[in-house]
Amino acid sequence: MRRAFPIMLVSMLAGLASGPVAAGEAGDIVFANRGPWSLPDRSIAWTVNVAGPEAPGFLPVHDGSVTLAEIIDPSDQQPALQLIRKTDARSQKIGPFPISGGDPVLTFFLEQTSRDMARLTGGSPFYIRNRIKDAVFRGGQIARDGDSVVATFQPFAADPNAAKMNGFQTLKLTFVLDDPAAPIRELRAETEGDTPGYLNHMVLQ
Repeated sequence: MRRAFPIMLVSMLAGLASGPVAAGEAGDIVFANRGPWSLPDRSIAWTVNVAGPEAPGFLPVHDGSVTLAEIIDPSDQQPALQLIRKTDARSQKIGPFPISGGDPVLTFFLEQTSRDMARLTGGSPFYIRNRIKDAVFRGGQIARDGDSVVATFQPFAADPNAAKMNGFQTLKLTFVLDDPAAPIRELRAETEGDTPGYLNHMVLQ
């Protein structure tokens, strides 16, 4: 079971990287090509906070972190990327990923949101993942906040199954970028109101 998350993440990264050619402008910005990666001091980190109602398998995270690090892949001795996820006393390595591939942190965030929503609603993680992927590629809105670009998406606002989503039909995904070619500064998934009161928030340090 401990290997399921990395395998799903690698599969999702491949699927997102080969998504539709005709993406929306907001999706183009979020999924801009950030490789080949060159990381200051060989790693960068985001704080992670996840909140929501109690449910089997759902893990709230307080003051966690995700680090993106440059490593040497032991399988071929070539440069690669690895994610290091820390939640309380737990630490997990995910990867490796190609140094010139897609954005592992973005994919981690979307996969975590999909898995959390599936646990909290009882819905299909495959359906949820595909709806989020489609919304990010094809829809969204762009706004300016000073020198930053803010891209927002509401993947389930008009979903035919919205009545079964226990409040997740209000889910909004927000990405704050200072430069489309640079790592995403802030990633946020949040529902409106107290039900279910879900939040997945990552901030670049």
